[in-house]
Amino acid sequence: MKKVHTIARKNWESKLEKLGFGYHSLEGLYWDERFYYEFKSSEIDLIEKASTELWQMCLQAVDYVIEKNLWHHFHIPEYFRQHIITSWEEDHPSIYGRFDFGFDGENLKLLEFNADTPTSLYEASVIQWYWLQEKFPEKDQYNSIHEKMVDYWKYLTTYINPRYIYFSSLTNIEDVTNIEYIRDCATQAGFETEFLPIQDIGWAGDAAEFIAADNSIIDYLFKLYPYEWILNDGFGEKLVKNGFRSQWIEPSWKMFLSSKAILPILWEMFPDHPYLLESYFEPKNLVEYAKKPIYSREGANISLIKDKKTIAENGGDYGKEGYIYQKLFSLPNFDGSYPIIGSWIIGQEPAGIGIRESNHLITNNESRFVPHLIND
Repeated sequence: MKKVHTIARKNWESKLEKLGFGYHSLEGLYWDERFYYEFKSSEIDLIEKASTELWQMCLQAVDYVIEKNLWHHFHIPEYFRQHIITSWEEDHPSIYGRFDFGFDGENLKLLEFNADTPTSLYEASVIQWYWLQEKFPEKDQYNSIHEKMVDYWKYLTTYINPRYIYFSSLTNIEDVTNIEYIRDCATQAGFETEFLPIQDIGWAGDAAEFIAADNSIIDYLFKLYPYEWILNDGFGEKLVKNGFRSQWIEPSWKMFLSSKAILPILWEMFPDHPYLLESYFEPKNLVEYAKKPIYSREGANISLIKDKKTIAENGGDYGKEGYIYQKLFSLPNFDGSYPIIGSWIIGQEPAGIGIRESNHLITNNESRFVPHLIND
């Protein structure tokens, strides 16, 4: 993996905006095409292989958590547990997820899995592909995200009936852009779709039904909103009362995989696995480690410890459910930039990558998205 300097396209801002990508520079530069990351085919093969294997390991981990009754690690209330079990046993569909990897050119290690509400999908799928076609049309890119997304929605037409799906998120520009992209893929696959702001989801208490703004009953809803927030909002009880007459995607079993508590579980199940970092619910004998909240967003409340000293930390409002402790991985340093590889799972298959880099050791909401290409 190399970081290569290049010249940004003329009028690149307007080109992105014509594609509906409006948050390229909202709070400083986010989309950064002054550089690109270059991979060898062998490196892409490694990422694809690791993503395939880790996805299967994660599915085994869901079974393991339920079988071993490890709910306490995830701080999931007792009333919601059967809901999760049912969504798992009935194989409620999962559309996507994003593994975040550290890669130093030799070692590829899982840092965490964004399994419930991963973002940066649109820039990984569409925006960097258009960049490649204009800048380096003779080159390739590890990116079949769009094709796999549309194909998986087509596959689900057999199971989702009626074929009308509401798509819901908060109304900030990043969430809306990502969910409108996913909605467009579902529309291309043959579904009727409608955007519904998360705050406009209604509840008909007497009928125990979720309803849209026009009082229509919601049969299927794809939400870009994390389950831990749903439970905190008091909607978990409503999901239980509804009894799956309204089916929500992602399914509630993804709550296990979206929590960093899954990392010590994976290490317990697969000790010394080459793609895993040593992880525990206590620091144990770790000398250099990352202290991560069980639930958090955009690097909040993470601390990096080395030789009993904190070398980096982020503030935030997370951590009340507890922390996990993961062996520290040294990200490569490209002139003060530290990249994270986001590897996408669409349906059941690896589908492509997006690179986010930060000037800090902890990737946060000030990170930049940098495109990539393959060059042997």
